[in-house]
Amino acid sequence: MSKVTCDIAISADGFAAGRNQSLEEPFGEGVGQVLHRWMFEEPEENAEVIERITAAGAFVMGRNMFGPGRGAWDLDWTGWWGDEPPYHAPVFVLTHHERAPVAMEGGTTFTFVTGGIEEALAQARKAAGGADVAIAGGAATVNQYLAAGLIDELRLHIAPVLLGAGERLFDGVSGLSLDKVGHAGTDLVTHVTYRVRH
Repeated sequence: MSKVTCDIAISADGFAAGRNQSLEEPFGEGVGQVLHRWMFEEPEENAEVIERITAAGAFVMGRNMFGPGRGAWDLDWTGWWGDEPPYHAPVFVLTHHERAPVAMEGGTTFTFVTGGIEEALAQARKAAGGADVAIAGGAATVNQYLAAGLIDELRLHIAPVLLGAGERLFDGVSGLSLDKVGHAGTDLVTHVTYRVRH
């Protein structure tokens, strides 16, 4: 049976992004790529992990992960990733504002869902056709899915840095247990995989 997975990079003090995310600083003020250096500076050492992150049959993400805008859509905005996003699969974006789907190169189509987390997950499961579905982030979206008991496997990528403030993983989440099923690491990251029990 397919699983609902989640990969998310966090600081050692539990933040997935800093304060005041914006177009100029998508991960928050002064954060830059500090949480994701391992992807770019150690790609060979982390190749298996990186491949697993994008291996799902469909993805769900929050609007903040898709772009910096709030309110009505800027229809010229098609995500942070350029013409060919890394997903190569359907992506369902949680939002309060309707928008027509956006098809990109490489097999990614962004579909915008206004009916909440369960509707987005149902659409993603259907699109995945029996493959795993990944909750891509950001922290607020992951926290909603964790709190609702809808994530089966949580894969944390912990960078050895402290952010001190921002978007924290597990805010508002209770009533679950994490069973460690795997770990690995390099100088820039510790990867820990947990089975989530509700």
